[in-house]
Amino acid sequence: KHHAAYAAGQAGAVAHVAAHDLGAAAYAIKAVRAAAPDGEAEAAGRLECRWQRDQLPESIRELVIDDQRRRNDICWSVFDC
Repeated sequence: KHHAAYAAGQAGAVAHVAAHDLGAAAYAIKAVRAAAPDGEAEAAGRLECRWQRDQLPESIRELVIDDQRRRNDICWSVFDC
């Protein structure tokens, strides 16, 4: 749906803006939520969030997770996982 398109666009279009670094990940979580069966959106979003975090290289994991915590409120609270 449109959240998947936003995720792809965000990843490609704003890489030069450091403050937008979480956008693609947030939109991907929103896309997973939107595609989930009725009643399963929140669980699917948390699973996607955890999967994304598992993909992070150890050397930057805590930095990214800290950034997610600090800016979660402006990212639709999708990083509550």
